[in-house]
Amino acid sequence: MSDFDNTDNIVACQNLCKIYTGLDVAVLNGIDFSVKAGDQVAIVGASGSGKSTLLHLLGGLDAPSSGEVRILNRDIAKYHEAYKGVVRNQALGFVYQFHHLLPEFTALENVAMPLFIRRAPRQQALTQAAEALAKVGLSHRLAHMPGELSGGERQRAALARALVTNPKCLMADEPTGNLDRNTAHAVFDMLLEINKAQGVALVVVTHDLELAAKMQRQYRLVDGQMRSL
Repeated sequence: MSDFDNTDNIVACQNLCKIYTGLDVAVLNGIDFSVKAGDQVAIVGASGSGKSTLLHLLGGLDAPSSGEVRILNRDIAKYHEAYKGVVRNQALGFVYQFHHLLPEFTALENVAMPLFIRRAPRQQALTQAAEALAKVGLSHRLAHMPGELSGGERQRAALARALVTNPKCLMADEPTGNLDRNTAHAVFDMLLEINKAQGVALVVVTHDLELAAKMQRQYRLVDGQMRSL
């Protein structure tokens, strides 16, 4: 049995390729990759190497040109977009370089938003959101609007929003790229603490080799291929 068929996988891909219209070469070319509970994976590479593209494919946010992606052992290409959204909401959390908090809602409401989308009862959603914010050290900022938070606080709120659904895997695309050095290390260390405390798998795309070195597994994307560091 190949690792791709391992039922312990949260996310896995086999022979994954992505070619964009108008390009003569594959951005991603034949990638095999899997993530299990508790994994810490860093993916580095030059700008334009396909790091974000790979994360979007693994998260079911984009479709591969060929190859297969499984989330919780489901071949997501076989399902319609609404069901893909359900699987993502159940299994994955996403954090990006920019926090994407909604400016007209409080930190508490922003974090509760994925639960509102699930149609969870409002008070239950707000309670879970408060617990998620407490885990990232923002219990004192529940009623603050995004514009009233510092850059690091906004990113921690985005992290809480990604964690509020209790995902099995957190996918982070340059989560510290918009932060100063000290704040970046603090946010990254918080990711690792959550990984160890809750067993949430981490897949982090970063340009920062120093931060990547903190992870258990590191890969570099070169010429559409993943190479171990």
